[in-house]
Amino acid sequence: MPRNFQEILGKRMQEGTFRSLKTRSEGVDFYSNDYLGFARNKELQDILLKEVMKHPHFLSGSSGSRLISGNTDTVTVIENDIAQKHRFLSALLFPSGYNANLALFSTLPDRHDVILVDEQIHRSVHDGCTLSNARKLKWKHNDLKDLENLLKKQASHCYIAIESLYSMEGDFAPIQEIAALAEQYEADLIVDEAHVLGVLGYGLVDKHQLQNQVLAAVMTYGKALGAHGAAILCNDTVKSYLINFASPFIYTTSAQDFQWMAIKAGYEFLDHNKELSKKLQENIKLFRDQNLRSPSSEISPVQAILMEDNEQLKALQAHLYDHGFLTSAIYSPTVKKGTERLRICLHSFNTEDEIVKLTALIKEFI
Repeated sequence: MPRNFQEILGKRMQEGTFRSLKTRSEGVDFYSNDYLGFARNKELQDILLKEVMKHPHFLSGSSGSRLISGNTDTVTVIENDIAQKHRFLSALLFPSGYNANLALFSTLPDRHDVILVDEQIHRSVHDGCTLSNARKLKWKHNDLKDLENLLKKQASHCYIAIESLYSMEGDFAPIQEIAALAEQYEADLIVDEAHVLGVLGYGLVDKHQLQNQVLAAVMTYGKALGAHGAAILCNDTVKSYLINFASPFIYTTSAQDFQWMAIKAGYEFLDHNKELSKKLQENIKLFRDQNLRSPSSEISPVQAILMEDNEQLKALQAHLYDHGFLTSAIYSPTVKKGTERLRICLHSFNTEDEIVKLTALIKEFI
């Protein structure tokens, strides 16, 4: 007998966790992942428009998967360029970060392997693990001792999955220590850098020069670069293996060349506008100086304010909205029950007045 969908939805409504689609609201943006303002930047928009005027065919559909009719000189050149920028041997582009993680974790591990995932890893990694035949084990968030204890107990080959910056907690992984553990126990490390690219240069793998200690890194372009899509950075063998066996790559129609071109333009704009990253850090510091309690890193653009009372959390978000501030209230199951939070995203374009007013309104509730 099929499940009663309406009854399940009704229960979620009663719990206050029902999701519905809303059009983008007018207000001060403290909820988008547009950390550097690239998605709203008129100069970058003009650059993209000029490229389209020169190459109108970029807007046409690719007409097939990369393995049939969807592979072009444009995507090939841009992949090579991305790999060189990040100092990896190869790069493989995907329509989204979700697709990239789905491809990695459904394809590389087999039924003899174990995937050790940080308990706060993105949902796309969990879904990729479900599609694989490997055994998945969670370890406590950023807990090196718990990770090592799990590594010690495994007789099988292990993959370790982390994010360099966790998008709900707003804290960084101890990536150098994790890379050392992976090397010590002959495990393969996979790093999702979605929320660090552009915020801290080309990401933590590049910053700490861990390219030779990381099997694959995922760069997502829908956040600070203001575009869409993702690249898996890896060696030539892993790229070839994904092309041959990753269903999310093989059976997906390739994105149009405009998407790849927008990624290229985003990199170039980032290289020529490094002051935006500095401005972002100034705004993060200003926010932190307002002394709101948060588990997030003092240099993270994501700042979480934990609130266990869902009704209070809803009231706070509504109060902020009434004053023109757009924020995100995050409930379970997106986060663990009892750790619901107001998720605040800071940007290079937020003003001092906006940040001070926002924090003053939050203090009225906590």
